[in-house]
This record gives sequence, structure tokens and C-alpha cells, in this order.
Amino acid sequence: MIDQCRAMVASRSEPKPTNSGPTHGIPIFLDQLVETLTFEKASESVRGRAEDGSPRAYASEIGSMAALHGRDLLERGFTLEQVVRDYGDVCQAVTNLAYLKGESIEVDEFRTFNRCLDNAIAGAVTEYAYRQAAIATEDGFEALNSRLGPLAHELRNYLHIASYAVKAIKAGNVGMSGATGAVLDRSLIGMRNLIDRSLAEVRVTAGLPPRLKDVRLADFLGEIAASSSLDPLARECKFVVTPVSEEIWVHVDTEMLAAAVGNLLQNAFKFTERHTEVRLHAHLDGSRVLIDVEDHCGGLATGSTEKLLLPFVQNGQDRSGLGLGLDICRRSVEANNGILRVRDVPGAGCIFTIDLPAQGTAQSAH
Repeated sequence: MIDQCRAMVASRSEPKPTNSGPTHGIPIFLDQLVETLTFEKASESVRGRAEDGSPRAYASEIGSMAALHGRDLLERGFTLEQVVRDYGDVCQAVTNLAYLKGESIEVDEFRTFNRCLDNAIAGAVTEYAYRQAAIATEDGFEALNSRLGPLAHELRNYLHIASYAVKAIKAGNVGMSGATGAVLDRSLIGMRNLIDRSLAEVRVTAGLPPRLKDVRLADFLGEIAASSSLDPLARECKFVVTPVSEEIWVHVDTEMLAAAVGNLLQNAFKFTERHTEVRLHAHLDGSRVLIDVEDHCGGLATGSTEKLLLPFVQNGQDRSGLGLGLDICRRSVEANNGILRVRDVPGAGCIFTIDLPAQGTAQSAH
């Protein structure tokens, strides 16, 4: 099957495949496919467990290795269409070999096969889009307006990913209900929330009054997390969101608070060290609701904690922007009758905390 895939690529692609190609491409995908099929042949009592050998774990591994494959193909000059067709070649090679050997493929096996292909295509497309956007932006980004530049950059990232996901779906290899469809959905949510966040920043800067309403915190943070789930891929870090009680409610302007939380997460992804994690955590502390954004930036410089929330103050090597983000965060939180604090964890990172008055439980909120 590997030889057939290589032959199909060689018959149409420039540049041509090499014998020393990446070790996390089609051969590794086939190994992971075999492991997934083997697992799903196991007994029902084993199949439902959420352990390292579960279908979710295999799906994660397939997506991660496919992301590396997508990045390598971009670096070697392949187009997005060629990346997607790589996995289409696998499907054709499998069915061709089954026909030649007179083997039948069961419906459940073919369904698993398609799901694995879907996860692999989603991972490869997402990574390819981020890498291509980064390359295209690198030379001209510094010339953009320091406030509009980051906004345009983020919007283009989301738009790139959404466009490539649509291309993959149109090619007929995947459906809207699979992992590629989920990537498209997250990209559109991300664009919507980014625009809402930018408009909220305009309102805060103009000193307009907040539009307060009762909001279930779990729902609010769930949407924030969904729209931010693509950012860790670009920074090669892990994004952890801890469960939030369904009983916690707050009385806030959702646009302004989303702008504050979104800016804190964007800052965390920007400064955290690669291959570490950014954590979003919220809990009830007496009559207060605490929302923590924790990163692994390595810690703050001595004496910088007190000045960090002031306008035009920046910390760290990345100096893109005017340094107004944290000041706008503070003002957004204060408009919601809250307090923004920062705590340094020397040698590890820092924790930004949004402290808000609790509205109570679902019963008291209504």
C-alpha cells in the first residue's frame, strides 16, 4: 500500500517524493489505523474505557502525526490539494489491494477507516494553514498598524483554516459532521468572537456603559474555550480548560468580559513557552467568582508585576502591539464591577485572575 501511494504521488506531484521522506506520514498513519481497527475488534467491555488505548487517544495521535505531515509537505513545496489527496491515495490503495486479494471490507471497518482519514485530514489541514499563514505574514507584519495588524493576522488565520476545511469537504473526502467540519465550525466561531472582542474594546476605550445581564459562567467560558482552541496549535502548547459548575452565574457585559478573557488567553499563548500548557480555570470563592488564566512564560522580571496592568507597558521578548491589551483588560473587568490581578510564579509563569461578584445559582439568577 505504501508503494502504491508513493507511485500515485510520483505520477502527478511536483516536487517528487523522496525515499527519505518523513517518518510520520502515510506509514505511521497505516500503523495507527491498524491499532484503531484492532482495538475496535475488542470486547464491548473494553471498548468504552477512556484510557490511553481508547479510540479518542488514537484519534488524537492520528491528528497530531498528520499535523507534522502537513507541516513537512508545506516545507517541501506541496500544495494544500496535494496534502488532502495524500490521504485520498491511502483510501484508493486500500480498496485496490482488497480487490486484488479478494478480501471484503466490513461496513464497521470502513466506517472506522473513514473516521481515521477524517481526523488525519483535519490535523494536516489545520497545521498546513497555520504554517502557511505564518510564512506569508512574517515579512510584512511589522509594517501593519500596531493595533489593526494583530487583528488582521488573527482573522486571516481563522479564514485560512476555514477555507482549507471547505476545500477538503468539497473534495468529497470528508463530511460536515466529522473532524474537518468541527475545524470549520471552530474557525467561524473564532472569527465571530474576535470581531465581538474588538468591538467591545472600542466600547471600553470610548467609555461607553456596560450592558449587564445574567450569564451562566460555564456556557460563557465554554464558548470562549471553543473559539480559542486553534491558537495553541500555532504556539505548540496545550490548552487545558477545567470543568466549571453549572450553578455559577455572573451579572456582566458578555462582550466586554469576553474581550478581557480573550486578551488574557491571547497573551498567555503569545508568551508561554512551547510544549507547555495554558490553563483556564474558574471557581466560586465565597461571594466572588474567580477566573484564572495561567501560563508558563517562565515568570516575570523583578518589580514588573505592579506595572504590568498599566498602559504602554510590555513584558517579554515579543513586543508586537502597543502594550494596551492588559490595560483594556483591566478596564473591561472594572466595567463589570470586577478586579484584575496578576500573580507571579517565579521560574514557572504567571496567573491572571478576574475577580467578579457572584450572581448566585440558577434559581437565584432567575
